Amino acid sequence: MNIDNLKLFCLVVEEGSISQAARLSNVSQPAVSRQIHQLENKYGTLLFDRIEGRLKLTQTGHALYPFAKEIVKDYHRSKETIQQIARNYDKKLSVGATLTIGEYLLPEILGEFKKKHPHTKLMLDIGNTPTILEKLANDVIDIALVEGEVDDKGLDIQKFAEDELILVCPPDHEWKEKKEIDIQYLTEADMIWRESTSGTRLIVEAALKKYNVFESMESYMELGSTQAIKSAVEAGLGVSILPRITVTKELKHGDFAEVKIHGISINRNLWMVKKTQRFPKESVDTFVDFIMKT
Repeated sequence: MNIDNLKLFCLVVEEGSISQAARLSNVSQPAVSRQIHQLENKYGTLLFDRIEGRLKLTQTGHALYPFAKEIVKDYHRSKETIQQIARNYDKKLSVGATLTIGEYLLPEILGEFKKKHPHTKLMLDIGNTPTILEKLANDVIDIALVEGEVDDKGLDIQKFAEDELILVCPPDHEWKEKKEIDIQYLTEADMIWRESTSGTRLIVEAALKKYNVFESMESYMELGSTQAIKSAVEAGLGVSILPRITVTKELKHGDFAEVKIHGISINRNLWMVKKTQRFPKESVDTFVDFIMKT
């Protein structure tokens, strides 16, 4: 059912002529006649008779008019209600992020975004990559910022930043005075890892496997958060390969020492992931534009 057909039908009834209805609707008379005919074809009956050059409602036209009037009113009310809800909906933005991005990179970004868009209600959900992507799939969050690469052609995936993964040790560690070490040294080190599902862990594993050293390394300790690993390194329990963005302050204050690995640089892209939607949220588009320019 075409709502415009019903609207024009009601207008013709109320104005008593097709020409007047056409003028008020800013369309041609043939266009109005065509839509009335479409409506009559839909119901399978005449809605108007033309008697002595004047339009007159048929019995079925009389019966249809009050229903058509209510349908048109309900349509307008529903549109107003939905638009109001949509405006409020667009003011909410739920961001999902992996632990490293959520704890170390996003706070400053979200703070700047909030300054420019104070009426947007921000919510941040932090978890590992699989958890965050699952929440995106289930529409719990609007957009995901993750470290690990996402292989899903049904998603809109964009690179939004880069980060370097570096080897760090306590300030009193024997490696501190070395300009760099050979990668084979890692097989003898007390390494501290993130959990196996961590995006950071997977990237480090992939890089080390290229040099055939990962299989020779023993997982001395496995911890569930970057902060826990940093505390363990600071306590002298071992060394770790961590994103540079997570240890900037510790390196600056001398709490950690960076150790170069000869001939090796581990870099990663940070990804912004969202679902392809027919009617995207305005707040999501605004956030994407903001973060790509940051």
